[in-house]
Amino acid sequence: PVHGTARPDAPRVLRRLPPGRGTSELQREQVETGSAPHTSLSALRADLLARRRELAEAAGGGPGGPGTLLVALGTHPLGGVPTLSPGSRYERMSRRFGLLAREQLTCGCHVHVGVADRDEGAAVLDRLRPWAPVLLALSANSPFWQGVDTGHASYRSRVWDRWPTAGPTGPVGDAAGYDALVRRVLATGVPMDTGMLYFDVRLSARYPTVEVRVADVCLRVDDAVLVAGLVRALADTAAAEHRAGRPAPDVGVEALRLASWRASSDGVDGELVHPLSGAPRPAAQVVADLLEHVAPALAAAGDEELVRAGAAAVLQRGTGARWQRAVAAAEGVPALLRRAALLTLD
Repeated sequence: PVHGTARPDAPRVLRRLPPGRGTSELQREQVETGSAPHTSLSALRADLLARRRELAEAAGGGPGGPGTLLVALGTHPLGGVPTLSPGSRYERMSRRFGLLAREQLTCGCHVHVGVADRDEGAAVLDRLRPWAPVLLALSANSPFWQGVDTGHASYRSRVWDRWPTAGPTGPVGDAAGYDALVRRVLATGVPMDTGMLYFDVRLSARYPTVEVRVADVCLRVDDAVLVAGLVRALADTAAAEHRAGRPAPDVGVEALRLASWRASSDGVDGELVHPLSGAPRPAAQVVADLLEHVAPALAAAGDEELVRAGAAAVLQRGTGARWQRAVAAAEGVPALLRRAALLTLD
């Protein structure tokens, strides 16, 4: 709360939570939480906010010290050397991947959306993947790394992409095609297991869902709800296109990597690579085209007003990255972190 340094308090915080309300992550300076499944975005917002407040209360003061502040940031602005969480798997990751694992203190936002079956999930994956960089741009919340302004709105995504299995994949066609991709990747012996398949969009190995993993953790709960609403609308749109026999867009992995880099660099404050034309366009135009692309799905779910208002708010006030830079410049990083702790719970 005073100097803003990251503290390895996750074990203490998790002990103070009810069972199942939070889990450890790779580093002791971070905790993971998530909502229950919802069909209502307003219910999702209430759930996420309650869980953040529960975590913040557990992180707060108590016997043995003043406690810590919970901040929803993609990277820690001051950096430092994180502390590996206990567990044999994390230890294996550290030995195998070295500095890559030891430096990895980043926080992302994963959205699961239910699908009818794995074939539909593969069809959704193929049609949603070109839009994933736009979701990254809207969520960008990590401009700093090791005390330096990186020039990126989402430097977390650049750090994350150092993992050998991270990033976009090519089209898979159906569940069999996806399973063949997984077998090829695992056959290389590089990832330790299926838990290390860090694709931007993947079929969940645990749930009947498509999992979109491209976003930064959002400073504001409203922005996390916006990302979730867009993911559901993209999935519904993709499933409808699949049922209608419309082919998936022909967008290569190399184009998606370039689009992801542009999104991580500019966020919504510059240009994005348009998912369908492949040409640079102002971010506001690309976001508007995304909203039009999913408008029928948003309307069918009753989400159109909320999602359009959420997107307009991000374009007007900026992402968490813009906010971080402004506060750091005006008040310094420790003040940024104290104010971020308040916005995390707003």
